[in-house]
This record gives sequence, structure tokens and C-alpha cells, in this order.
Amino acid sequence: MKIWGITESTIDFDGRVSLVIFLAKCPLLCPYCHNSETSNSPQDMELSEIFTMIDSVRDFIDAIVISGGEPLLQLNEVERIFEYAKSLNLETKLDTCACYPEKLEEILDLIDYVAIDIKAPFDKYDSIIKTKNSPEYNILGKDLGKNVKKSMDIVNRSKNTFLECRTTYVPTLLSNEDINQIAQEVDCDLYVLQQFRNRVVYDPKLKNIENPKPHELEKIAREIKPYLKSVRIKTAEFGEETI
Repeated sequence: MKIWGITESTIDFDGRVSLVIFLAKCPLLCPYCHNSETSNSPQDMELSEIFTMIDSVRDFIDAIVISGGEPLLQLNEVERIFEYAKSLNLETKLDTCACYPEKLEEILDLIDYVAIDIKAPFDKYDSIIKTKNSPEYNILGKDLGKNVKKSMDIVNRSKNTFLECRTTYVPTLLSNEDINQIAQEVDCDLYVLQQFRNRVVYDPKLKNIENPKPHELEKIAREIKPYLKSVRIKTAEFGEETI
């Protein structure tokens, strides 16, 4: 399998110590992506090596998180890792851009927590987020927003999977009205409004965009709170804060 890195974390799965496995490759070209290096020079690793690594830290972790890139591009490997995690009574979390609803549904019974990146209002995905023009990814931009919504609906039909939706607020790409629209369109257990950071981005033009201040995010979060079950903001200055 193609991976970018593996690390232990106390922040990627709320209230859990987790082993986070970052898989390589992604079908999207998000201008603000801070993990774009996951597509470059991925490392080859056998599943047996992953299992050995999990065994080595089993006594110190509560969960396995698979992130990316887009993990569902390597569906079979993700399924095997989550099956192994479950055999050890570890909890499981998947970070996904939600482009592949059918793949997500196929393994949903192995996942305790799904975090979906909601990158735009569903009807505006094709104008904000581009897809890679390659048969390997097979994503039609005009259907991207529909696929993300379908993935969200699939998770919501599950009684046992917690759903987080999160949006990175990028000034010039998204307006306050866009965030309000997203808040009214999503149905999730937790919504997180994330601070854009211009230090590492896919599109160099965004390096000139000022990072939104924590108080700006808090103001937006308070405006959208009535539409949502639970709201947090995430900033470099203060981490995650419940609104």
C-alpha cells in the first residue's frame, strides 16, 4: 500500500490516543490543501508491516485513524486495517473527502467515527474544488457535491457511527454566506469550522491571503450554531473550542 506517514496522536480522535496512518494520493486539487505532499514520493508498505506497528503500540493507544490523501482510494487495505483494529478492540476513525459514497458504505460497519471535509456548499463544489484529470481517480467534478452529500446521508443512516463535518474557512474562496449555507445543508453530530493557514498551500496565490483571526471564526460559528447540533472552531492559536 502507498502511505505518506504514521504517527501517534492525542488530537485526531477526540478523547483517544490514536495511531494515525496517512495514506497517499487524492483525487482532488483543493487550492488550500496543506497535505498536498501526500501525493509526492509515497512510501510502499506491506499490510503486515502496518499490523506489526499496531502491535508494537497496542498497549498505548485506544484507536486507529486512517487519513490522507484520500484513504478510500485504497479501499481493500483500509478494510483490512480496520478489521485488524477491531480484532484488537481498538476504535476506528476515517478522515475522508467523501467522494466515494459506495466505497464508504462498503466498510461503514467497521468505522466508529467518520470525519468528512465539507469543502463548499454542495451546489458550488465544481466552482471551488477541482478534480485530477486521470482515469485512476474517475471523479466527475459536476457530481462531486452530490457524492459528498450522499456519503453524509449514508453515515447518518448508521446507528453506530459518529459523524463530524468540518470546513476550512478560506477568505476569498468561501464567504460568510457560503458557511451559513453549509451549516444549513449538513446533518452531523459535530461541525468544526477550521482556520485557514497560508503557510503550506497547494495554490501559491493563497500564500498572500491573510489567515482569519480566531474571533472572526467565533463570530461565524455563533451565527451558524442554531442550525447545528454541536459547533467547534479550530485555530492554531487556541486549538479546538466548543461554541
